[in-house]
Amino acid sequence: MMKYSCTVLVIAVSIASISSGLSQEPLGTLGKTPEVAEVKARSTIAAPLLEEARHQAEILHTAMHSTLQVVHHRYYRKDEGLLLPAAVLKDVFAELEKDQHIQLRWLAVDGQAMNSDHEPQDQFEMDAVQALKSGKRDYERVEGGVYRRVAAIKLTNHCLKCHIPNRKSLEDRTAGLIIAIPIIPK
Repeated sequence: MMKYSCTVLVIAVSIASISSGLSQEPLGTLGKTPEVAEVKARSTIAAPLLEEARHQAEILHTAMHSTLQVVHHRYYRKDEGLLLPAAVLKDVFAELEKDQHIQLRWLAVDGQAMNSDHEPQDQFEMDAVQALKSGKRDYERVEGGVYRRVAAIKLTNHCLKCHIPNRKSLEDRTAGLIIAIPIIPK
């Protein structure tokens, strides 16, 4: 458990340094974006422009994907009774939402969802799943003043033991990470 605590601390420090320029505007649920006026009324710092939000989402995705891979492969052992690294990162996601008002959520693409919350919840997410299944690295859309991006998370053999238990090959599969950031509408 100490390994996870240290890893989460490193993640938190990294995210704090990355997120210093991230939006401070509140956001509704990932599947239901708030009205732009409501977002502006509750904001404490101006939302980023689309290009800034896109760059922030790319950085967050890289940080989360790398952290998930490293922690899962180096520290997680099923027989030790530890929390899954993806579940630990959900705590980090909650902190990001609380502190930066940016939402992140896992999305099942190939294989079995480990939590029903990871199933696609709206048309955007269903479209994103199809895009990732077709080999695209990411899928994005802006709606209601919110930039949403889903990018691929690699599921390696280590992950497939749970996500695709009856697999017939060891080829990598794909999951997704949804990132939603309020933006300044054009």
